[in-house]
Amino acid sequence: MGAGGVGGYFGARLQQAGNEVAFVARGRHLEALKKSGLKLRSPLGDAQLEVQAIEDPAQAGAADVVLFTVKLWDTESAAERLRPAVGPGTVVIPFQNGVESIERLAKVLGDRAVMGGAAYIAARIAEPGVIVQTGEFARLRFGAVRAEQRPAAQAFFAACQAAGVSAELADDIVRVLWEKFVLLVGISSATAVARAPLGVVRADADLRWLLESALRETWAVAVKRGIALPQDFVAKLLAQIEKLPADMKASLALDLEAGGRLEAPWLCGAVARMSAEAGLEAPVNRAVYAALKPFVGGSARKAA
Repeated sequence: MGAGGVGGYFGARLQQAGNEVAFVARGRHLEALKKSGLKLRSPLGDAQLEVQAIEDPAQAGAADVVLFTVKLWDTESAAERLRPAVGPGTVVIPFQNGVESIERLAKVLGDRAVMGGAAYIAARIAEPGVIVQTGEFARLRFGAVRAEQRPAAQAFFAACQAAGVSAELADDIVRVLWEKFVLLVGISSATAVARAPLGVVRADADLRWLLESALRETWAVAVKRGIALPQDFVAKLLAQIEKLPADMKASLALDLEAGGRLEAPWLCGAVARMSAEAGLEAPVNRAVYAALKPFVGGSARKAA
């Protein structure tokens, strides 16, 4: 559900292994998928696939597994459209940014159907019908949030292994989501507000302070909400960030540059909101969100 960089890449790999995959897309991307198929350009192997590309999920029938990969602002509306594809045995795995997707989807599709997931990949729609992966890292982490989901989680894990997809079946998927969220909020806040890649952020003392402060505020609200993140978690993240490519920019920064809609309300904005609810201060995330707020709806649309 959402055949962009994440859904397009992993869906292609699963189809290459012989699984029946339907790609839900729209607009020019949908038309290109129908006409010319899906082209995947990846350091892990290129592919050219004829695919089942649809706009209405009902055309696919009830699915075994739904990789839910739409942008965060489309979550509820996409979930409503997805209802016909969610049968009694279907599991929906949100591979989105943020930490609120499980709850948001469950309100529409019910608790039974929704698992948790995190995707780690740099991939994008380079042009309609074409998915380009940057770098060689492509990994899925997912897990059940209810005991009855475990057989379905195991089955999907087996399918990923058979397809050569790097995957991990997580025992505590909520903690996994927060681990990714802390890192993502820091990098997305710093690269977006600076309009600069990670190398610039690391090399500048003030931007590095902003990055670290955003990480620490997000870690603090996670711990306040009962997530078992260790005391040295931010220090280890900073060491990890040193090894990331200097030209890296978070999708939030790329969307801002392109004049598109922003996921800021569910990233830095969510940290500010959750911190306030928990009685914590999050001045850096609040300031970053305030700076990005005029562009949340898309600067290109406003200019038009």
